[in-house]
Amino acid sequence: MTHVKAYAAQSPTSGLTPSTIERREPGAHDVEIAIEFCGLCHSDVHSIRSEWGTTKYPLVPGHEIVGIVSRVGDSVEGFTVGQRVGVGCMVDSCRECDSCLEGFEQYCEVGMVGTYGAPDKRNGSVITQGGYSQAIVVDENYVLHIPEGMDPAAAAPLLCAGVTTYSPLRYLDVQDGDSVGVIGLGGLGHMGVKIAKALGAKVTVFTTSPAKVDAALALGADNVVISTDSDSMAGAKHTLNAILDTVAAVHDLNPYLRTLARDGALIQLGLPSEEMPAVEPGLLIRKRLAYGGSLIGGIAETQEMLDFCAEHGVVCDIEMVSASELDKAYDRMVAGDVKYRFVLDASTL
Repeated sequence: MTHVKAYAAQSPTSGLTPSTIERREPGAHDVEIAIEFCGLCHSDVHSIRSEWGTTKYPLVPGHEIVGIVSRVGDSVEGFTVGQRVGVGCMVDSCRECDSCLEGFEQYCEVGMVGTYGAPDKRNGSVITQGGYSQAIVVDENYVLHIPEGMDPAAAAPLLCAGVTTYSPLRYLDVQDGDSVGVIGLGGLGHMGVKIAKALGAKVTVFTTSPAKVDAALALGADNVVISTDSDSMAGAKHTLNAILDTVAAVHDLNPYLRTLARDGALIQLGLPSEEMPAVEPGLLIRKRLAYGGSLIGGIAETQEMLDFCAEHGVVCDIEMVSASELDKAYDRMVAGDVKYRFVLDASTL
């Protein structure tokens, strides 16, 4: 075992404090990574504060990891010491179910192993610990190549926010000229705008804040709708082919469904901690609409997303934070005070 410095939560109210955790020695198929950067995701906040009610402590969050390969197992192929790599939201799955075999490991029918807070099926009762740490050891099948020339800090949030928005856009086969709506302009929303635009879509951003209009347009949005303005919402009626809902707070979906054209789809990405208002079936039936959800992306799709983003010059807009600023950054995330993702500089651990 190797001991590394980390920041961990000890309880729902403890915040994040300095800690030391153990990492296993690399096995035959393992890659050891010296962590450079780790993105801060809103799900990290939910997890350490036990807002989903499933947290086991102590917990080191972080599933948007970029670093340098420091050691590889004897049987590892495709990764060498010195390469820059990434680790996203999962570090294992059963590898045998239909979902895993088809490249959709995030939907593993046995249950994927999350990068933090999940029982490590191959190491007994060990709970996985994430990227707010100096190093991590991950099976080679769940490690990703960071394209050369991509800003490593700005690439880190792509491993969650990037693939979470890329995957449903690919699933819906969004094409050049399609019209895509994005609800919310936070960490997920700003990536939804950038990736949809890179796919050639016309993008409409829905926001409750008039102050975000200029920011949305600066990101490339073609149109901004203030969702609390009934006239503005009426003007968007039947105009969109697809909508990505990135909002993690409770809100009514029915006004947004009315902006979809026939055969349109609204895909839920944000996961509120409380029950949402019911969707009106008539809205779906009258225009053959679909309402669905999407969870991150598989390993191959995540690599595809990284390569796509590198080709189109897409990265996250970030603000760097030190380890001592993590709790403050969490409070700012909850308040929506970040453009658009915080990234931890792991050297400050």
